[in-house]
Amino acid sequence: MSTRTAVVWVPDWPVVAATAASGTGAHLPAAVLGAGQRVAAVSAPARAAGVRRGMRRRTAQQHCAGLVLLAADDARDAVGFEPVAAAAETVVAGIEVVRPGLLLLGSDGAARYHRSEHDLARELTEAVATGTGHECRVGVADGFLAAVLAARDEAVVPRGGSAAWLSPRPAADLRHARPDDSALAGLLDLWERLGLRTLGDVAALPAGSVRARFGPLGTWARRLARAEDVRPPAHRRPEAGITATTELDPPAARADIAAFAARRVAEDLHAQLVARGVACGRVVVTADAADPVTGESRTCERVWRTDDATGMSAARLTDRVRWQLTGWLTHGVPEPAPITRITLTADEVAPAGATQPALWGASAGEGLRALRAAERVQALRGSLSVLAPRRQGGRDPRSRIQFVPFGEDVPTERDPDQPWPGALPDPAPAVVLTEPVPARVLDAAGADVVVDVRLAMSGEPALVRSEHGTARVTDWAGPWPVAERWWRPDGGARRVYLQLVTDDGAGLLLAQTDGTWRLEARYD
Repeated sequence: MSTRTAVVWVPDWPVVAATAASGTGAHLPAAVLGAGQRVAAVSAPARAAGVRRGMRRRTAQQHCAGLVLLAADDARDAVGFEPVAAAAETVVAGIEVVRPGLLLLGSDGAARYHRSEHDLARELTEAVATGTGHECRVGVADGFLAAVLAARDEAVVPRGGSAAWLSPRPAADLRHARPDDSALAGLLDLWERLGLRTLGDVAALPAGSVRARFGPLGTWARRLARAEDVRPPAHRRPEAGITATTELDPPAARADIAAFAARRVAEDLHAQLVARGVACGRVVVTADAADPVTGESRTCERVWRTDDATGMSAARLTDRVRWQLTGWLTHGVPEPAPITRITLTADEVAPAGATQPALWGASAGEGLRALRAAERVQALRGSLSVLAPRRQGGRDPRSRIQFVPFGEDVPTERDPDQPWPGALPDPAPAVVLTEPVPARVLDAAGADVVVDVRLAMSGEPALVRSEHGTARVTDWAGPWPVAERWWRPDGGARRVYLQLVTDDGAGLLLAQTDGTWRLEARYD
């Protein structure tokens, strides 16, 4: 069962908020730079010049020489979005902030009040444009993903027709429901290789098989592809009394004071959720404020949707509350007022642990922290400061690995699926040394073993010596000649490979060039 959902979407909100805060003209091409010096958001003029999300800074500047680059700032985006939420709330009560730039609301009652869903969409668009000057798009459909995509197309999908409307769309459209999610990007890449290219293909998968093979993320994606709610009603249970509140005496009229109080109350709510073993799908932020003119108390309330059914950490919860309070103190309606009380209420509470933990234990965010650390190093030291290995074509273990800047999509130098005549046989060595180590291969008489141009060996290997010590050879295979680019004036690269097994059970790969042996790699 799916609920009728309306979505209010302000296109390219991060760059809209950044240009408004910096005073950059809307007619200028602009982009927001995120982690790793990649483009996180693009204005319409920049997009017309060829700039796209995910581009490196230099690539974006090559496409648009006059591009205005602005820094990413989550707090600025959230605070600047409060007037948009307030404007939408003049039309419909009970909106949810999914993320800055995207609002979610149930449309059934609102559509009846405004006569139809098309009239509701028009009223929301006009209210946001009149109240903030920003253009927005509104879409209505069954389920969250369908509503998000309908907003991008400014469409109202007929009731009951969202699943069929989603079916021919590419599976990659799931990214619009959860942008910048590396786990989802990996899942979509896997599905592409498995031949699941449309949302209809994903929706047709058996629920049990998806849950067993792809885990909670696959189940979530399948529900969205079927135009169903993000969280099924059966997974919810009522939980009374999960609230946290704090009194501010004296009232907080400054954002930094309110942020300090927000941290305490957010940590309190998070501790209660952990103690009860539950997580929440939404957090209701309520602030009581004293009217500066009459002295009367008034209440401001906003609903923030958490990342997923597992909720969020205390730090991320604190950020949401801090952003919301700063937005009220900056853009209060009818005017900013000191805050006297802050209350947080957990909504859509579900048992924690509904998601499957990692094989080695429950996730504590190690992967995300490692990703952010790598991106931070790249931002400070350049993209080449963090490299990642990738398989490519080649005849020897060293040439089969290509090191590329972490997180960057660089074309493969050599196709690994092409035939490579003369390549070393499988299995590949487990460890390829960063720098080859000089070595000697000796026969039983202690003389150096060499391989001539006809691949004849001067003797059978008996000992191998290197900086790691001397070991007795118990078995060997080879030699294998490798001649590459023989047509060049310098004769190209010519070498001979030899595999050795020593008496301590180690497997070694050695290469001879110009009569000199070097230890290249080790086998398990």
